[in-house]
Amino acid sequence: MLNNYDKPFGTSQIESPRKAGDVESFSGGKTTYLAPLPLPTPISPYGPHIAGLNETYMDFGLGSPQVFSWQLILGGSFTGAFMVIVLFPLFTGLLGIIFGYGHEAIWESVIGMFEEGYENELIAGPFILLICLAVWHHNHKKRAHIIPTRFNRQRREVCFMPAGATEPVFVPWESLSAWLIEAKGATQYGIHRQYGMGIGFYHGETLTSLEFPCAGLPLAISHWEAIRGYMEYEVNDLKSIQDLQDLQGPDDPPHEGLHTFRNARARMHQQIREGTRTRLSGFFWYLYHVMTLWTIPNHLVEWEVRRLERIGKQALPDVMREWSEPLPQDQWAKPSEELLRMSEQVRQMQKRQPYRPITEIFAQVQRER
Repeated sequence: MLNNYDKPFGTSQIESPRKAGDVESFSGGKTTYLAPLPLPTPISPYGPHIAGLNETYMDFGLGSPQVFSWQLILGGSFTGAFMVIVLFPLFTGLLGIIFGYGHEAIWESVIGMFEEGYENELIAGPFILLICLAVWHHNHKKRAHIIPTRFNRQRREVCFMPAGATEPVFVPWESLSAWLIEAKGATQYGIHRQYGMGIGFYHGETLTSLEFPCAGLPLAISHWEAIRGYMEYEVNDLKSIQDLQDLQGPDDPPHEGLHTFRNARARMHQQIREGTRTRLSGFFWYLYHVMTLWTIPNHLVEWEVRRLERIGKQALPDVMREWSEPLPQDQWAKPSEELLRMSEQVRQMQKRQPYRPITEIFAQVQRER
Protein backbone atom coordinates (compact mmCIF):
# COMPACT_ATOMS: atom_id res chain seq x y z
CA MET A 1 0.00 0.00 0.00
CA LEU A 2 1.25 3.43 -0.89
CA ASN A 3 1.64 6.09 1.76
CA ASN A 4 2.29 9.79 1.99
CA TYR A 5 5.23 10.60 4.22
CA ASP A 6 7.13 13.65 5.39
CA LYS A 7 10.31 11.59 5.07
CA PRO A 8 11.29 8.46 3.12
CA PHE A 9 11.08 4.83 4.14
CA GLY A 10 13.85 3.88 6.52
CA THR A 11 16.02 6.57 8.06
CA SER A 12 17.45 8.29 5.00
CA GLN A 13 16.48 11.67 3.65
CA ILE A 14 16.57 13.01 0.11
CA GLU A 15 19.36 15.53 0.24
CA SER A 16 19.31 17.90 -2.72
CA PRO A 17 20.90 17.65 -5.18
CA ARG A 18 20.60 13.92 -5.88
CA LYS A 19 20.79 12.15 -9.22
CA ALA A 20 20.43 8.69 -10.75
CA GLY A 21 23.23 6.40 -9.57
CA ASP A 22 23.82 8.08 -6.21
CA VAL A 23 23.98 5.78 -3.19
CA GLU A 24 23.36 7.00 0.35
CA SER A 25 24.11 4.73 3.30
CA PHE A 26 22.26 4.80 6.58
CA SER A 27 22.31 2.60 9.68
CA GLY A 28 21.25 -0.84 8.55
CA GLY A 29 20.91 -0.21 4.82
CA LYS A 30 21.24 2.12 1.88
CA THR A 31 19.22 4.27 -0.50
CA THR A 32 19.95 4.03 -4.22
CA TYR A 33 18.61 6.77 -6.50
CA LEU A 34 17.14 6.05 -9.94
CA ALA A 35 16.14 9.64 -10.72
CA PRO A 36 16.50 12.46 -11.46
CA LEU A 37 17.15 12.07 -14.41
CA PRO A 38 14.87 9.07 -15.19
CA LEU A 39 17.37 6.84 -16.99
CA PRO A 40 16.30 3.44 -18.45
CA THR A 41 16.90 0.11 -16.74
CA PRO A 42 16.97 -3.41 -18.26
CA ILE A 43 14.28 -4.69 -15.85
CA SER A 44 10.87 -5.53 -17.32
CA PRO A 45 8.15 -3.13 -16.13
CA TYR A 46 5.53 -4.31 -13.66
CA GLY A 47 2.84 -1.96 -12.34
CA PRO A 48 0.41 -3.50 -9.82
CA HIS A 49 -0.02 -0.10 -8.13
CA ILE A 50 -1.16 1.62 -11.34
CA ALA A 51 -4.90 2.21 -11.23
CA GLY A 52 -5.33 3.17 -14.89
CA LEU A 53 -3.76 4.89 -17.86
CA ASN A 54 -4.64 6.39 -21.20
CA GLU A 55 -2.90 8.38 -23.92
CA THR A 56 -2.59 11.43 -21.67
CA TYR A 57 -2.07 10.39 -18.04
CA MET A 58 -1.51 7.50 -15.67
CA ASP A 59 -2.82 7.20 -12.11
CA PHE A 60 -0.37 5.74 -9.64
CA GLY A 61 -2.14 4.74 -6.45
CA LEU A 62 -3.49 1.59 -4.90
CA GLY A 63 -4.10 -0.23 -8.15
CA SER A 64 -7.30 -2.03 -9.09
CA PRO A 65 -9.32 -4.28 -6.75
CA GLN A 66 -8.30 -7.92 -6.88
CA VAL A 67 -10.53 -11.00 -7.14
CA PHE A 68 -8.35 -12.83 -4.62
CA SER A 69 -9.33 -10.41 -1.83
CA TRP A 70 -13.00 -11.31 -2.25
CA GLN A 71 -12.14 -14.98 -2.59
CA LEU A 72 -10.31 -14.74 0.72
CA ILE A 73 -13.20 -12.93 2.44
CA LEU A 74 -16.06 -15.09 1.17
CA GLY A 75 -14.23 -18.31 0.42
CA GLY A 76 -12.28 -18.23 3.66
CA SER A 77 -15.46 -17.92 5.72
CA PHE A 78 -17.27 -20.58 3.71
CA THR A 79 -14.32 -22.98 3.76
CA GLY A 80 -13.89 -22.57 7.50
CA ALA A 81 -17.55 -23.36 8.09
CA PHE A 82 -17.39 -26.38 5.77
CA MET A 83 -14.36 -27.78 7.57
CA VAL A 84 -15.90 -27.38 11.02
CA ILE A 85 -19.35 -28.71 10.12
CA VAL A 86 -18.47 -31.41 7.58
CA LEU A 87 -14.78 -32.36 7.52
CA PHE A 88 -14.14 -32.47 11.26
CA PRO A 89 -17.04 -34.91 11.94
CA LEU A 90 -15.93 -37.10 9.02
CA PHE A 91 -12.36 -37.10 10.35
CA THR A 92 -13.67 -38.06 13.78
CA GLY A 93 -15.57 -40.98 12.25
CA LEU A 94 -12.46 -42.08 10.33
CA LEU A 95 -10.43 -42.11 13.54
CA GLY A 96 -13.13 -44.22 15.15
CA ILE A 97 -12.87 -46.77 12.34
CA ILE A 98 -9.08 -46.84 12.57
CA PHE A 99 -9.12 -47.47 16.33
CA GLY A 100 -11.82 -50.14 16.01
CA TYR A 101 -14.74 -48.51 17.83
CA GLY A 102 -18.24 -49.87 17.31
CA HIS A 103 -20.67 -48.44 14.79
CA GLU A 104 -22.85 -46.88 17.47
CA ALA A 105 -19.90 -45.15 19.18
CA ILE A 106 -18.59 -43.86 15.86
CA TRP A 107 -22.00 -42.50 14.90
CA GLU A 108 -22.44 -40.78 18.26
CA SER A 109 -19.01 -39.15 18.00
CA VAL A 110 -19.74 -37.93 14.46
CA ILE A 111 -23.12 -36.49 15.46
CA GLY A 112 -21.65 -34.93 18.60
CA MET A 113 -18.81 -33.29 16.63
CA PHE A 114 -21.30 -32.05 14.02
CA GLU A 115 -23.64 -30.51 16.60
CA GLU A 116 -20.78 -28.91 18.50
CA GLY A 117 -19.26 -27.49 15.33
CA TYR A 118 -22.63 -26.30 14.04
CA GLU A 119 -23.42 -24.43 17.26
CA ASN A 120 -19.99 -22.78 17.34
CA GLU A 121 -20.09 -21.90 13.65
CA LEU A 122 -23.44 -20.15 14.05
CA ILE A 123 -21.62 -17.65 16.28
CA ALA A 124 -18.05 -17.68 14.97
CA GLY A 125 -18.85 -17.81 11.22
CA PRO A 126 -20.87 -14.57 10.98
CA PHE A 127 -18.43 -12.88 13.38
CA ILE A 128 -15.39 -13.76 11.24
CA LEU A 129 -17.22 -12.70 8.07
CA LEU A 130 -18.18 -9.41 9.71
CA ILE A 131 -14.55 -8.72 10.65
CA CYS A 132 -13.40 -9.46 7.09
CA LEU A 133 -16.06 -7.18 5.62
CA ALA A 134 -15.13 -4.44 8.10
CA VAL A 135 -11.50 -4.63 6.99
CA TRP A 136 -12.61 -4.52 3.34
CA HIS A 137 -14.86 -1.52 4.02
CA HIS A 138 -12.02 0.34 5.75
CA ASN A 139 -9.66 -0.23 2.81
CA HIS A 140 -12.37 0.52 0.24
CA LYS A 141 -13.29 3.79 1.95
CA LYS A 142 -9.62 4.75 2.14
CA ARG A 143 -9.11 3.85 -1.51
CA ALA A 144 -12.18 5.87 -2.55
CA HIS A 145 -10.89 9.06 -0.89
CA ILE A 146 -7.27 8.87 -2.03
CA ILE A 147 -6.42 11.19 -4.90
CA PRO A 148 -3.82 9.30 -6.90
CA THR A 149 -0.51 10.68 -8.05
CA ARG A 150 -1.05 11.42 -11.73
CA PHE A 151 1.65 11.29 -14.41
CA ASN A 152 0.89 13.40 -17.49
CA ARG A 153 3.24 12.40 -20.30
CA GLN A 154 1.99 15.00 -22.75
CA ARG A 155 2.95 17.77 -20.33
CA ARG A 156 5.82 15.71 -18.83
CA GLU A 157 4.66 16.64 -15.36
CA VAL A 158 3.59 14.82 -12.21
CA CYS A 159 0.65 15.93 -10.07
CA PHE A 160 0.83 15.23 -6.33
CA MET A 161 -1.86 15.86 -3.75
CA PRO A 162 0.14 16.04 -0.49
CA ALA A 163 -1.55 14.88 2.70
CA GLY A 164 -3.56 17.74 4.21
CA ALA A 165 -3.14 20.00 1.16
CA THR A 166 -6.07 21.75 -0.50
CA GLU A 167 -4.42 22.23 -3.90
CA PRO A 168 -2.33 19.81 -5.95
CA VAL A 169 1.37 20.37 -6.66
CA PHE A 170 2.78 19.96 -10.18
CA VAL A 171 6.35 18.71 -10.54
CA PRO A 172 8.43 18.52 -13.75
CA TRP A 173 8.92 14.87 -14.68
CA GLU A 174 12.69 15.08 -15.12
CA SER A 175 13.14 16.65 -11.67
CA LEU A 176 11.25 13.90 -9.84
CA SER A 177 13.32 11.81 -7.42
CA ALA A 178 13.03 8.03 -7.33
CA TRP A 179 14.89 5.72 -5.00
CA LEU A 180 15.26 2.14 -3.82
CA ILE A 181 15.59 1.16 -0.18
CA GLU A 182 17.60 -1.82 1.04
CA ALA A 183 17.52 -2.38 4.79
CA LYS A 184 18.39 -5.27 7.05
CA GLY A 185 18.29 -5.96 10.74
CA ALA A 186 18.90 -8.79 13.16
CA THR A 187 15.98 -10.53 14.87
CA GLN A 188 15.67 -13.64 17.01
CA TYR A 189 14.94 -15.53 13.80
CA GLY A 190 18.00 -14.30 11.91
CA ILE A 191 18.70 -11.48 9.47
CA HIS A 192 15.57 -9.74 8.21
CA ARG A 193 15.83 -7.89 4.88
CA GLN A 194 13.45 -5.24 3.59
CA TYR A 195 13.16 -3.58 0.20
CA GLY A 196 11.14 -0.62 -0.94
CA MET A 197 10.66 1.84 -3.77
CA GLY A 198 9.73 5.49 -3.49
CA ILE A 199 9.20 8.66 -5.47
CA GLY A 200 9.10 12.20 -4.14
CA PHE A 201 10.09 15.84 -4.28
CA TYR A 202 10.71 18.79 -2.01
CA HIS A 203 7.92 21.37 -1.78
CA GLY A 204 9.60 24.19 0.09
CA GLU A 205 11.14 22.49 3.12
CA THR A 206 8.61 19.66 3.15
CA LEU A 207 9.34 16.34 1.49
CA THR A 208 6.33 14.74 -0.18
CA SER A 209 6.86 11.10 -1.07
CA LEU A 210 5.09 7.87 -1.92
CA GLU A 211 6.69 4.64 -0.78
CA PHE A 212 5.79 0.98 -0.52
CA PRO A 213 7.56 -2.27 0.42
CA CYS A 214 8.65 -4.75 -2.26
CA ALA A 215 9.58 -8.42 -2.10
CA GLY A 216 12.99 -7.83 -3.67
CA LEU A 217 15.25 -5.31 -5.34
CA PRO A 218 14.52 -6.33 -8.97
CA LEU A 219 10.79 -6.06 -8.24
CA ALA A 220 11.26 -2.56 -6.83
CA ILE A 221 13.12 -1.51 -9.98
CA SER A 222 10.36 -3.01 -12.16
CA HIS A 223 7.77 -0.82 -10.39
CA TRP A 224 9.79 2.28 -11.24
CA GLU A 225 10.38 1.04 -14.78
CA ALA A 226 6.60 0.85 -15.34
CA ILE A 227 6.32 4.54 -14.44
CA ARG A 228 9.34 5.61 -16.45
CA GLY A 229 8.30 3.49 -19.43
CA TYR A 230 4.88 5.11 -19.54
CA MET A 231 6.25 8.64 -19.38
CA GLU A 232 8.72 7.88 -22.18
CA TYR A 233 6.05 6.23 -24.42
CA GLU A 234 7.53 2.75 -23.96
CA VAL A 235 4.51 1.44 -21.99
CA ASN A 236 1.10 2.13 -23.50
CA ASP A 237 -1.34 -0.32 -21.90
CA LEU A 238 -2.03 -1.97 -18.57
CA LYS A 239 -2.06 -5.49 -19.96
CA SER A 240 1.68 -5.49 -20.63
CA ILE A 241 2.56 -4.47 -17.05
CA GLN A 242 -0.19 -6.12 -14.99
CA ASP A 243 -1.65 -9.15 -16.75
CA LEU A 244 1.28 -11.50 -16.16
CA GLN A 245 -0.97 -14.57 -16.51
CA ASP A 246 -2.35 -13.28 -19.82
CA LEU A 247 -6.00 -13.66 -18.78
CA GLN A 248 -7.32 -10.57 -20.57
CA GLY A 249 -8.42 -10.69 -24.17
CA PRO A 250 -7.96 -7.82 -26.65
CA ASP A 251 -11.45 -6.44 -25.99
CA ASP A 252 -11.56 -7.10 -22.23
CA PRO A 253 -11.40 -4.31 -19.63
CA PRO A 254 -7.96 -3.85 -18.01
CA HIS A 255 -9.09 -4.95 -14.54
CA GLU A 256 -9.98 -8.36 -13.15
CA GLY A 257 -13.56 -9.54 -13.38
CA LEU A 258 -15.87 -12.14 -14.85
CA HIS A 259 -13.88 -12.14 -18.09
CA THR A 260 -10.69 -13.30 -16.34
CA PHE A 261 -12.58 -16.23 -14.78
CA ARG A 262 -13.95 -17.31 -18.14
CA ASN A 263 -10.56 -16.93 -19.83
CA ALA A 264 -8.85 -18.94 -17.08
CA ARG A 265 -11.41 -21.74 -17.36
CA ALA A 266 -11.13 -21.85 -21.16
CA ARG A 267 -7.33 -22.00 -20.92
CA MET A 268 -7.49 -24.75 -18.31
CA HIS A 269 -9.69 -26.91 -20.58
CA GLN A 270 -7.42 -26.18 -23.56
CA GLN A 271 -4.35 -27.26 -21.58
CA ILE A 272 -6.08 -30.52 -20.56
CA ARG A 273 -6.93 -31.27 -24.21
CA GLU A 274 -3.33 -30.56 -25.22
CA GLY A 275 -1.98 -32.78 -22.46
CA THR A 276 -0.01 -30.03 -20.71
CA ARG A 277 -2.28 -30.22 -17.67
CA THR A 278 -3.77 -33.20 -15.86
CA ARG A 279 -7.45 -33.74 -15.16
CA LEU A 280 -6.59 -33.92 -11.45
CA SER A 281 -5.31 -30.33 -11.51
CA GLY A 282 -8.52 -29.39 -13.35
CA PHE A 283 -10.55 -31.01 -10.55
CA PHE A 284 -8.70 -28.94 -7.94
CA TRP A 285 -9.24 -25.80 -10.05
CA TYR A 286 -12.98 -26.38 -9.90
CA LEU A 287 -12.83 -27.30 -6.21
CA TYR A 288 -11.01 -24.05 -5.37
CA HIS A 289 -13.53 -21.92 -7.21
CA VAL A 290 -16.50 -23.79 -5.75
CA MET A 291 -15.10 -23.25 -2.25
CA THR A 292 -14.60 -19.53 -3.04
CA LEU A 293 -18.23 -19.22 -4.23
CA TRP A 294 -17.63 -19.57 -7.97
CA THR A 295 -18.00 -16.21 -9.82
CA ILE A 296 -19.42 -14.13 -6.96
CA PRO A 297 -15.97 -12.61 -6.16
CA ASN A 298 -15.55 -11.65 -9.83
CA HIS A 299 -18.94 -9.89 -9.90
CA LEU A 300 -18.07 -8.05 -6.68
CA VAL A 301 -14.76 -6.84 -8.14
CA GLU A 302 -16.55 -5.43 -11.19
CA TRP A 303 -19.01 -3.64 -8.92
CA GLU A 304 -16.17 -2.26 -6.79
CA VAL A 305 -14.27 -1.02 -9.86
CA ARG A 306 -17.33 0.84 -11.18
CA ARG A 307 -17.95 2.44 -7.80
CA LEU A 308 -14.35 3.57 -7.37
CA GLU A 309 -14.30 5.09 -10.86
CA ARG A 310 -17.47 7.05 -10.14
CA ILE A 311 -16.26 8.32 -6.75
CA GLY A 312 -12.72 9.02 -7.99
CA LYS A 313 -13.87 11.35 -10.76
CA GLN A 314 -15.92 13.38 -8.29
CA ALA A 315 -13.02 13.72 -5.82
CA LEU A 316 -10.54 15.27 -8.27
CA PRO A 317 -9.87 19.02 -7.83
CA ASP A 318 -10.95 21.18 -10.78
CA VAL A 319 -7.40 22.33 -11.47
CA MET A 320 -6.21 18.71 -11.66
CA ARG A 321 -9.10 17.81 -13.97
CA GLU A 322 -8.22 20.68 -16.34
CA TRP A 323 -4.53 19.77 -16.22
CA SER A 324 -5.47 16.22 -17.28
CA GLU A 325 -7.17 17.32 -20.50
CA PRO A 326 -5.39 16.15 -23.71
CA LEU A 327 -3.17 18.65 -25.53
CA PRO A 328 -2.72 19.11 -29.28
CA GLN A 329 0.30 17.10 -30.37
CA ASP A 330 2.25 20.22 -31.33
CA GLN A 331 2.02 21.33 -27.68
CA TRP A 332 3.39 18.13 -26.18
CA ALA A 333 6.47 18.65 -24.03
CA LYS A 334 9.70 17.09 -25.31
CA PRO A 335 12.40 15.26 -23.33
CA SER A 336 15.52 17.26 -22.68
CA GLU A 337 18.58 16.74 -24.88
CA GLU A 338 20.55 15.77 -21.79
CA LEU A 339 18.09 12.99 -20.92
CA LEU A 340 18.10 11.64 -24.48
CA ARG A 341 21.88 11.64 -24.66
CA MET A 342 22.40 10.02 -21.26
CA SER A 343 19.67 7.43 -21.85
CA GLU A 344 21.39 6.35 -25.05
CA GLN A 345 24.71 6.09 -23.21
CA VAL A 346 23.08 3.89 -20.56
CA ARG A 347 21.59 1.58 -23.20
CA GLN A 348 24.91 1.20 -24.97
CA MET A 349 26.69 0.36 -21.71
CA GLN A 350 24.01 -2.18 -20.85
CA LYS A 351 24.62 -3.93 -24.18
CA ARG A 352 28.37 -4.05 -23.62
CA GLN A 353 28.12 -5.03 -19.93
CA PRO A 354 24.78 -6.80 -19.44
CA TYR A 355 25.68 -8.18 -15.98
CA ARG A 356 26.94 -4.92 -14.52
CA PRO A 357 24.65 -3.40 -11.84
CA ILE A 358 22.50 -0.69 -13.36
CA THR A 359 23.34 1.72 -10.55
CA GLU A 360 27.04 1.51 -11.45
CA ILE A 361 26.18 2.32 -15.05
CA PHE A 362 24.10 5.28 -13.93
CA ALA A 363 26.95 6.55 -11.77
CA GLN A 364 29.47 6.28 -14.63
CA VAL A 365 27.19 8.10 -17.06
CA GLN A 366 26.66 10.85 -14.51
CA ARG A 367 30.43 11.26 -14.06
CA GLU A 368 30.90 11.53 -17.83
CA ARG A 369 28.09 13.99 -18.46
